[in-house]
Amino acid sequence: MTFHAKASDTSNTDPTSTGNPSVRADWSAYATAYDLLSEHNPEYQLLMRDFEAFLKEIEAPGVIYDIGGGTGNYTEIAARVCPDSEVHLAEPDAAMIRTAQSKLQAHDNIRFHNLALQDIGAPNAADLVVCVHALYAMPDQSQRLKDLHRLVRPGGHLYLIDLGRYMDVADWRRYLFSKLKNEHGLKEALKIFWRGRQVAKQNSAIYKAQKKGVYWTHSEAEIAAAVTAAGFQIIRQQPVYRGYSDLLVCRAMT
Repeated sequence: MTFHAKASDTSNTDPTSTGNPSVRADWSAYATAYDLLSEHNPEYQLLMRDFEAFLKEIEAPGVIYDIGGGTGNYTEIAARVCPDSEVHLAEPDAAMIRTAQSKLQAHDNIRFHNLALQDIGAPNAADLVVCVHALYAMPDQSQRLKDLHRLVRPGGHLYLIDLGRYMDVADWRRYLFSKLKNEHGLKEALKIFWRGRQVAKQNSAIYKAQKKGVYWTHSEAEIAAAVTAAGFQIIRQQPVYRGYSDLLVCRAMT
């Protein structure tokens, strides 16, 4: 089993890709075990702590959009840290958003939208747009980055994390099993791996989709260039998630 990050592709493939459109993850199946990430993956927990620290560093946003927000882990942080903010979770997968609605019902400042990024009609509305491990699985990343820019008011922020390198499922399995065994013991580690078997299956599908060119892969330089071309100024960029992903904190230019 490996624990990886969610994404919600909204069509079979990027229309500019030559990959096989039948090779992609089943996000509805992924939703059944996705939150094992936040419970047991130290790297995922580091990312969530970074996001919480970022929110505490900036002026409280009036409007926040979590794009491809999956089961709502980052939405929950935004709603909790910024209780006076209007928080929107946009997620095209029905199973993912049902899970989010169920677990976040105590927060009265969240609005849920079962929509893909390109279908959101809120130009220049957000003070902060969050997009974590979702962009790589969307069609036409250059256009989707422009859509993200369209959502943010001039001077507003984009908090972007994206999977860029091929996901080595065996590498993640070794890493996480070692962490779980050290923390919980062998028996409990095996139980957790069994509970997360659907995650492992879908992560293998993500890897195959990357190899086929269905899901976007990129270097640090390539994603920086794409983000800049879409109209963002990069404030901070760093590799994260054991080097598999890139984190970029950006400001929307006019």
